[in-house]
Amino acid sequence: MKYIITILLFFSFHTIGRESGQTEITTDDGIEVFNQEKYYLLKTNVKIISDEYVLNADLVKAYFLKDLYDITRIFSDGNVTLNSSKGIKASGEKIDFDIINEDLQIFGKNSLFINNELKMTSDKEIKINNTTGNFMINGPNSRLKTNKIDITGYLIKGKFTQLENDNEVELLNVEDETQINIKTETLDMYARRAEYDKQNNIIELFDNVKILRDNESISGNYAKINTLTESYKVTSKESGKVKALLDRKDE
Repeated sequence: MKYIITILLFFSFHTIGRESGQTEITTDDGIEVFNQEKYYLLKTNVKIISDEYVLNADLVKAYFLKDLYDITRIFSDGNVTLNSSKGIKASGEKIDFDIINEDLQIFGKNSLFINNELKMTSDKEIKINNTTGNFMINGPNSRLKTNKIDITGYLIKGKFTQLENDNEVELLNVEDETQINIKTETLDMYARRAEYDKQNNIIELFDNVKILRDNESISGNYAKINTLTESYKVTSKESGKVKALLDRKDE
């Protein structure tokens, strides 16, 4: 039997068309309410629809502040998808959504977070605070992509700023035991670790560095790139040698 719950200032098991300001919950296997702990469990084919978001999952643990309709946090498990009115799309095996603080944690294989043109993917975990812009992407196949930059590495963390319908990365730290990759429109950069600070417009690359641009290929142990002028300096602390391959191709 399917239960449809419309949350106003009361809880109803009648099928009522959702109006603005209401939260509608649909579940195939009922609801368990824990008043003292201030949460309730929703099981099997759960769907939550509100003005701010739509969430689907196999199981949902919803925390409330005072009354059942006053949801503050949602922990979802099993084939979770989340779409918000702010343009956010997320999916994963598990999602922990703090509604008050706009804090989102996505867990499991094929974890996905999209905010306008900003896209994050991982096979382990993604954590974002949509208020502060702080984020972390951790695990195999971790990737961050925007219209301007494409980043892969085991651990990607930093901060982004929302500018109308655009998201701009302000701070960035990327690490991988084997290799990270940062691509822009003109540069293809490899290393084991990278740091970026938009305030200084500088990207620093550390260990096993390689920079590709047009027909240039330069490698070393450290590089410093100015993202405005795209000028860069590559050095090698261990051997003192920097390798450059220049391939001139005639039209």
